[in-house]
Amino acid sequence: MTSTIKPRDAKELRQAVEWALNEGVPLDVRGEGSKLALGKPMQCGQVLDLSGISGIVDYAPEELVVTLRAGTPMREVEALLAQRNQMLAFEPPDLGPLLGREPGQGTLVGAVMGNLAGSRRLSAGAARDHLLGFSGVNGRGEAFKSGGRVMKNVTGYDLSKVLAGSWGTLAVLDEVSVKVLPAPDQTATLMLMGLDDAAAVRAMCAAMGSPHEVSGAAHLPGRTALRLEGVAPSVEARLKGLRELMVDVGAKMEELGTLESRAFWREVRDVVPLNAAPDENVWKISCPPTEGPAILARIKAQRPAAQAFYDWSGGLIWLALPPSADADHGLVRGALGAAGGHATLIRAAETVRATVPVFQPQSAALVALAARVKESFDPKGLFNPGRMG
Repeated sequence: MTSTIKPRDAKELRQAVEWALNEGVPLDVRGEGSKLALGKPMQCGQVLDLSGISGIVDYAPEELVVTLRAGTPMREVEALLAQRNQMLAFEPPDLGPLLGREPGQGTLVGAVMGNLAGSRRLSAGAARDHLLGFSGVNGRGEAFKSGGRVMKNVTGYDLSKVLAGSWGTLAVLDEVSVKVLPAPDQTATLMLMGLDDAAAVRAMCAAMGSPHEVSGAAHLPGRTALRLEGVAPSVEARLKGLRELMVDVGAKMEELGTLESRAFWREVRDVVPLNAAPDENVWKISCPPTEGPAILARIKAQRPAAQAFYDWSGGLIWLALPPSADADHGLVRGALGAAGGHATLIRAAETVRATVPVFQPQSAALVALAARVKESFDPKGLFNPGRMG
């Protein structure tokens, strides 16, 4: 049975990594473990549990910055920000329930390491765009700090862009500083009813390209949602303009107020509308928005039982497929075709994830680049070995 190391501060974290390096013991790095079922199964000698390195270090509402330790639960961060009517603008999703865990688990650092973002991704950016600074330990046992001492052999890298999306395979962070923003006073959602996928994507792209500052565009079966946020007079004026813009679409229109809108977009953020059965395989497909309907049509031609919905104005497809031994990875990735994009297997049985590529296979040039980055940060492969394939 794998044992656990639970450091209480940055010093103990560095000591734990130094021990693992000297002993040649690979580490399963985790916070609250809410996304353990995402990625390839790992064979690690020890669990490095960061939940003991927890707590808010500093919160400066006037400066729009919060600094916290790596194991701080997301729910604590969101509760703190709500007291000052502020938010994490990139809307980090709670994927715990989708992955078989209880809701409300997970850490902000975990969301950053996955570079996760919700529906506001198009207007506010992803997690990496809100990461201001951080400190941690690399796989050489060296402590480092963004903006301070430069790590050996990584001069020239934008560290936030490198670490965000690495799923804990390059370094272990102990502290991060993140940009926050004021939460909107009002939220309104314009619903377009009954559009097919292609018409919905055209409407979403038109809305996102309009001057009405749409902050979210999603298409669920039978309804297409366009979100507006801000102070009440602005939201009211932009909603009127958006309705006028959408007249030619020919769809019946409905509106959601602030409370209904917040509940709706929270569910979209957390992938609730997919309504995937517990044994279904779940894919996250990123693609050019205008190509999404054709990609999904190619998949449904072979798997009519597939369920899906769109976010990011059609650039993100959440897809649920019936259980299969290979998660239909050839079909899903083949459907991308010349359109480009990438498909990530978010949920599947461990036996499936052990045998198929969870993350989009990369070109030889990108594989070589990733290997050089890995060599710079973690040459012995201590952190989450094999998780990304």
